[in-house]
Amino acid sequence: MPKLTWLFDLDNTLHNASHAIFPAIHHNMNIYIAQVLQQRGLVSDEAAVNAARVAYWQRYGATLLGMVNHHQVRPEDFLREAHRFDDLPTMIRAERGLARLLRRLPGRKILLTNAPRRYSRDVLRHLGLHRHFAKHMPIEAMRVHGRLRPKPSKQMLRKLLAREGISAQRCVLVEDTVSHLKGAKELGMGTAWVTQYLAADSNKQALTGYRATVGCTKRPIYVDVKVKSVGQLFRQLHRLR
Repeated sequence: MPKLTWLFDLDNTLHNASHAIFPAIHHNMNIYIAQVLQQRGLVSDEAAVNAARVAYWQRYGATLLGMVNHHQVRPEDFLREAHRFDDLPTMIRAERGLARLLRRLPGRKILLTNAPRRYSRDVLRHLGLHRHFAKHMPIEAMRVHGRLRPKPSKQMLRKLLAREGISAQRCVLVEDTVSHLKGAKELGMGTAWVTQYLAADSNKQALTGYRATVGCTKRPIYVDVKVKSVGQLFRQLHRLR
């Protein structure tokens, strides 16, 4: 039987981005969005900025796409400004023994993240996980017919499967963003939802617009496995094969 191919998300899946990184990105995004709105003569107060950021995230799955589609910003400018950190290594938190846990999972592993290349590479290297991934697909590489198509784009996932010669039935998407798993399941992929770093209350979710809260959310029908951490995936292999 062919081995599984694992598509791993990064933020709040392999490490705790909610601890310090997401608040910093949220702050950076707000500054950049305010500047863009102001330059175009639009309302740029805090309420307008928050509304734009959350609305674009909810509509497109990535605030970046809203800024590109509605305000013609350059993706590289947005990504650079949103991911400015004074000292990234001190902001990273992850469970211990993560490299060992990944090693236990049989099959090929690809990092599939809506984060930019430089940032995601730096996080992987700091965690010592880079050697466990055969490929690294950041948001800059998620293009279909020349247009950015980040997760949850099914077009992008189909292109990835075809390019890598992967059968959807032998592929598992591992995510904290439960809505990203729906399209993957519709394509026939296995789906695993990692919940340990998700916000515990809906107020925080509404404020940040980043990730679904976990709360008492039940496992949706399109999620094969719901686990607290990546470390629990090995015990759920029988449900993903």
